[in-house]
Amino acid sequence: MHDFQYKNGELHCEGVPIRTIAQRVGTPFYCYSSSTLANHVRAFDQAFAGVPHLICFAVKSNPGAAVLRIIGREGAGADIVSGGELFRALRAGIDPKKIVYAGVGKRRDEIEYALKMDILMFNVESGEELQAIDRAAKDMHTKARIALRVNPDIDPRTHAYISTGLKENKFGIPIEQALEYYQMARSLTNVEVVGIHQHIGSQITEIQPFVDALTKITGFVKELRAAGIAIRYLNMGGGLGITYKDETPPLPKDVAQAVRPLLDNCGCTLVMEPGRAIVGNAGILVTSVLYHKEAGKKKFVIVDAGMNDLIRPSLYEAYHDIRPVIQQEKPENIVVDVVGPICESGDFLAKDREMPAVKQGELLAVMGAGAYGFSMSSSYNSRPRVPEILVRGNDYSVVRERETYNDLVKGEKVPRWLEG
Repeated sequence: MHDFQYKNGELHCEGVPIRTIAQRVGTPFYCYSSSTLANHVRAFDQAFAGVPHLICFAVKSNPGAAVLRIIGREGAGADIVSGGELFRALRAGIDPKKIVYAGVGKRRDEIEYALKMDILMFNVESGEELQAIDRAAKDMHTKARIALRVNPDIDPRTHAYISTGLKENKFGIPIEQALEYYQMARSLTNVEVVGIHQHIGSQITEIQPFVDALTKITGFVKELRAAGIAIRYLNMGGGLGITYKDETPPLPKDVAQAVRPLLDNCGCTLVMEPGRAIVGNAGILVTSVLYHKEAGKKKFVIVDAGMNDLIRPSLYEAYHDIRPVIQQEKPENIVVDVVGPICESGDFLAKDREMPAVKQGELLAVMGAGAYGFSMSSSYNSRPRVPEILVRGNDYSVVRERETYNDLVKGEKVPRWLEG
C-alpha cells in the first residue's frame, strides 16, 4: 500500500499534486510519502505484537535524514553496514541501543566508533572480524556485544546479486561451522555473545524461504544452548519484497503468522531488518520527457533522469512501473524504450515497455523508487544528484537540495605543479 494516487486525473502524493512540486523544484526529483513510511513501520510492529521484537530499518535502502527521523519516531532502530550509516542514524536521533551493525568489511575505525557509541550489537561475519572486534574492544577497555551471522544455505529465490544466504555468497558463517565460531567467541575476553543473525536476501516474494531459514536457525539456537551458549537475540534479517510489477509478496502479518510457531518457545527477542518493505513503495522518481527518437522499428522516449539517478533497471534489469503524472482521457499505447541522457547503452528506465504515448515536456512518475534509488545514485557524467522531497498531508518540504556544479568539484584540488 502507498499514498501515490490519482485525483481528478492527476497523480498526488498524499494531498499534494506531483505537478506542483515539479513546478517548484524542476525535474528529476525523488518524492516520499510520510504516511506510507509510518504505516509500513506500524505494519511490522502490529504483525509481531505479542512477540518481544525490535525493528531495525536497513539504512542502506534509504539513508535520508528525514526518512530516518520518521522511522525512528515510530520506535524503530537501525541496521547499519558502515560508519557513515551509524553517523546518519545517530544524527537522526535513533537510539544506539537499537542499532545493529552488519557487513563483511568493517574497518578498525568503524568498529571503534560503534564501540564508543555503545550500539546494541555487531553482526559478525568471519573469524578474523571477530578477533578484530575483540582487539578493538580490549584496547578501548570495553566489551563488544556480538551476534554471529550464520549462513543457513537457503535459496531466497530472488535476483542473484541480492541473494545472500547461499553457501557461495560472501556473507556469514556456514551453519555447519558456526558452533566452532561461537566457541571461539566465548573464549575471547572482550566479546559478549548475545545473539544470532541471518539474512538470506532481498526482494523475497515468498514465505517459504523465511520459514526454511528460521527453522534451521531456531534449531541451531537449541544446539547452542545445549553447549552452554546463551542466545538472547534472534535476528531474522530483512528481505521482504514489494510489488514492482505483478509480484504478490506476503505482508508482514503473513510472514509473522508463518514463523510465529518457530518463535513462541525460542526465548529470544526477535530482531528484524526491513528496508525495501518500508520505503520502497513510499517513494517515486519524477522525470520529464525531453525528446522522442526512432531508429528503425525501435522507438525511444528520452527523459531527464538516467541510470545515475536510478540504477536498478540497468544493474538488476529491474522493472519499475512508469506512469504519466497527468492521466490521458483516451491514451494511445505504444511500445518504447524509456532512456536517459547518460552516455551508456545500458542507461534505461524501461525496455520494450507498452505505455501511453507522451509528449515533450510531460511528467512521468517512476513508481516504487523509494528503496535503493537515491541511495545508489551518483554524479556519473558529472550530473548533480537530484533533490528529495518529503510530503506530509497537504504540505511538502525539500529535504535534500539539488546539487550544484560547485558541489561536483567540492574537495577537488589541483597540485601546485599544475597551477598557472
